[in-house]
Amino acid sequence: MSENDAVENLREVREAIRRAAADYDRDPSGITLVAVSKTFPAEAIEPVLAAGQRVFGENYVQEAKAKWPELRSRYPDVELHMIGPLQSNKAREAVELFDVIHTLDRPSLAQALAKEIARQSKKPRLLVQVNTGEEPQKGGIAPGEVDAFLEACRATYGLGIDGLMCIPPAENPPSPHFALLNTIAKRHGLKVLSMGMSADFDAAIQLGATHVRVGSAIFGTRSKPTA
Repeated sequence: MSENDAVENLREVREAIRRAAADYDRDPSGITLVAVSKTFPAEAIEPVLAAGQRVFGENYVQEAKAKWPELRSRYPDVELHMIGPLQSNKAREAVELFDVIHTLDRPSLAQALAKEIARQSKKPRLLVQVNTGEEPQKGGIAPGEVDAFLEACRATYGLGIDGLMCIPPAENPPSPHFALLNTIAKRHGLKVLSMGMSADFDAAIQLGATHVRVGSAIFGTRSKPTA
C-alpha cells in the first residue's frame, strides 16, 4: 500500500465516523479514532501521522517500544493505546509507554499496574476488557463478574477505571455485545466505551462507542506480528 492510499483511507474512515455520528444523532467530537498500527513499521505510520492522526493502538509492548519513542520525538502529542493482551510482567514497560490501557482483565494485572503506577508516578487511563461472548480463548472479565472486579480495582488496588472495552466473537452479530457493554458501563457511571473495529464501527457508534479501533481499513492487510 502506498503512502497516499493510507492517507486516503484515513480520510474515508474519518468521514464514515462523521456520517455515523450524524445518523445516530451523536457529536462526532465524542468519538475517538484509534488507528491500529500493530505490525506496521514506522515508515507506514509516518504518512498517517503527517496527515494529522494522533491516536494510535498497539498490541505488543516490545513492538511499541521499538518504534514509538523515535516517532514520538517528532510527534510529541501522540496518544498511544495498548489494545492487546498484557502480561503482568510487562506492566512496567506498559505504564512507561502507553497513555491508555484497554485490556485490564484480571487481579494479577491490576496489582502489577497499581505497583507501577505508584512507582513511576504515571497514570495511564485504564479500561477493563469484558469478554462479552465468554469465549475461553479470549481475555476479558465475564459480564457477570465485572461488578466485583471493578470494585476490587478501586477498593483493593486503588485504580481509577475510566471505561470498558470488548471484542465481540467473530461469528456473532456485534450489536448485542456492544449493547451489553454499554449497559454495564452505564450501571457504573463509566464514560469510555472502546468497541468497534474496521468491519463494525458503525454499529458500535450507534450503541455508544467513544473509541473505535480501526486498523485494516486504514493501513491495509497486516504484516506478520513482530513481537
